[in-house]
Parts: sequence; C-alpha cells; structure tokens
Amino acid sequence: MTDKAKQAASSKGLLQSEDLYRYILETSVYPREPEPLKKIRDVTADHPWAMMGTAPDAGQLMAMLLRLVNAKKTIEIGVFTGYSLLLTALTIPEDGQITAIDVNRETYEIGLPIIKKAGVDHKINFIESEALSVLDQLLKYSENEGSFDYAFVDADKDNYCNYHERLMKLLKVGGIAVYDNTLWGGTVAVPEEQVPDHFRGSSRQAILDLNRSLADDPRVQLSHVALGTKVMFGWEERM
Repeated sequence: MTDKAKQAASSKGLLQSEDLYRYILETSVYPREPEPLKKIRDVTADHPWAMMGTAPDAGQLMAMLLRLVNAKKTIEIGVFTGYSLLLTALTIPEDGQITAIDVNRETYEIGLPIIKKAGVDHKINFIESEALSVLDQLLKYSENEGSFDYAFVDADKDNYCNYHERLMKLLKVGGIAVYDNTLWGGTVAVPEEQVPDHFRGSSRQAILDLNRSLADDPRVQLSHVALGTKVMFGWEERM
C-alpha cells in the first residue's frame, strides 16, 4: 500500500485520536482486508477526490451486513472508483448480481481492471446514468419490488430522500439500506453560523432532512453510526 493510501485511510474521521483510529485499522481491519480492495485504495489515493472513497473500516462492517442478510441481489447508487462495489462483489455469492449506478463511468474505470482481475465483474451491471431515472425504470416492473436484499447510497445528497422512498419499494422485508455521509463531517450537530463554508449548502440541509425522515419512518429499524475517514452512515432494516 502506498504512503498516500495509508495517509488517506488513517485519517481519524470523527474519532478524537489519530492513534486510536490507526489502532483500529492496523489491528482489526487491514489484516482482513482482501488484497484487491487494498489495490483499489492504492489506485484511488492519487485522485483529487480520493476522500470520496469508502473507508476500509466502514467497508468491513458493510461486508458483515451483507453476510448477515445473505445478500444476493443488491443495488449501489454512487460508485466512484469501486471500493464498496468490489467489496460487495467479493462478498455476495457467485451468482449474485449488483445494479451499480453512477453518472461518471470514468472514475469507475479506474478500479475496473482490479475488479476484473478479482474475477467478479460478471456480477456487476454498471449503468452510467442519474440514479432516479434508473430506480423509476426498475419500479415499472412489479417483479423488482421487494426483490433487492441490500442497497448502498453514496451519491448526490440532495436526492437522498428521493432515493429512500424508491428503495423502500425495491428492498425486500428484512433488507438493508446503507446511507453514507449522514453526519456530514460532524456538522449536523453544529449551529448553522459555525458550520465551515465547505460543509454549508443544500447538501447539508438534505442530510438533516433525511436524518429526521428516517427517525420518523415506521417502516424501518434504524442505527446511526460514525465510521471511517469522514464516512458516516446510517442503515436501516425494512420491516
């Protein structure tokens, strides 16, 4: 793993101790991280948006959730270079299927050679598109309703509530949806006037709206967790 990849992966996120976060990574995460995922982190480290990649400790928990529900059919909204996508593909069965949606195929292709070398690209149906139109197209066919086991969302925050409503129709009862960045760098608990400029705007408000909506949604069981290098997410189990 390159020095840049190590530096990006070891940022403390919301933890108050860099040493504590490094301990978590080096003790429990890195020794179990599959080699293809390490390679994706390496090739992503030099990208100007490298911080958008899924943190390895968050990925470790996501893999556990996938296994707990025996996920076979999943959907991913927002792919970037493919760390979480590859993690899912490595975890689900050989005949599993991922519908992966992103507006930018160029970043997906950064990690694609690693995905192919790992021998799991046949599980992935990548769609270069805005996600809402793809979700609406899926919902035109009744057989898709309640057919997905798991969803991961790390895309445009302004549409998180819109994604949620559609995913509640696509996920089976007992399925899991994971939403990234739901603490928005910790600023959800900061008064508006104290929020740094780069965290302000419609995305922060959309995250606040989503968090309130999920807390009030009787269809889901909710857990809100802070993990990773600025990767904070909540997940829910549809009831």
